[in-house]
Parts: sequence; structure tokens; C-alpha cells
Amino acid sequence: MSRVAKNPIVLPQGVEVTLSAESISVKGPLGAISFIANPAVTVEQEGNILLCKPVEGVANCGALSGTVRAIVANMVTGVSKGFERKLNLVGVGYRAQAQGDTLNLTLGFSHPVAHKMPAGVSVATPTQTEIVIKGVDKQQVGQVAAEVRAYRKPEPYKGKGVRYSDEVIVLKETKKK
Repeated sequence: MSRVAKNPIVLPQGVEVTLSAESISVKGPLGAISFIANPAVTVEQEGNILLCKPVEGVANCGALSGTVRAIVANMVTGVSKGFERKLNLVGVGYRAQAQGDTLNLTLGFSHPVAHKMPAGVSVATPTQTEIVIKGVDKQQVGQVAAEVRAYRKPEPYKGKGVRYSDEVIVLKETKKK
């Protein structure tokens, strides 16, 4: 059995879990998420604790039990606390502006870039060069942040572009004469 799957998931106050044969649904103060259950793993609820146990005789059931446990733990954290990803814009004239569910970016192209946020993900711009992406689903928040970063990745000579706030860019040395 996976070492990750051995750790129980403690449900915080206000989080409800619905277990069925096909899916796992988690509902909390920030929203609700569902996940299609893997038949190689059983999820059991004992009070306010969830346990993920592999089904004996199924190939890779130990590894899958750790994966399912991590996904369910992220779902519980998402509906109780939420997830956020911060991005910074580095470069002269690079700006971001949030308007409802659309993120308008000026990244040095001949045209402005408008990125539409999917349902369940919100965006805020505290300053013109900061972007904060928030949501309940960790995978979806990370995917949206990666899509925004892909418009203008940080280049290795000056470091200009869209980068994660905790990302370190190792700059290359310029050519010598």
C-alpha cells in the first residue's frame, strides 16, 4: 500500500462528503467538486475522517490509492480554503487588467490578449503587473495559470515575460565582444 494513502484525510468543519460507487462529491463553504472514483480504490468515511484503501487483486491498486487520496485531499482543501496562483508581469509596458471573468493582457504584441476564465475560476489584478488566479479546483487553477504564462514565457536574457511569483529565472550571460 502507498505511504501517501495510509494518511487519513481529516474533514474540517462545514465540509460534507458524499460517497457512491461511481463518484466522490465534496461540498464546502467555497463550493462543490466531484471526482469519478477509480474501481481499484475504495474510499471509506469514519466520522470526520476519510480513508483510501486499495482493492486486493487489482494491478497498481497501491499506487492508485495514493493518487486518489491526494486528489480527494486537494478537493477537501479546495472547498474549505481554496487555491490561488500568483503571476507577475516583468517588462516595459506589460500590463494586466481583470474585467469580470476576462483577463486583458498587454504583452508587447501588436494586439491585446483577452483570456476568458472558465467557470469556477476567478481572477484579480491588485496592481497592473500582478495577477491572482483563485479557484476551488487545484488542477484547474494551475492549468489556467499555465495558459496565461504561455502567452509570453520569461525569456532567459532579460527575464521579461509572465512568471509565477515564486519562480526564479536564471539569466544567461550576454555575448561578449
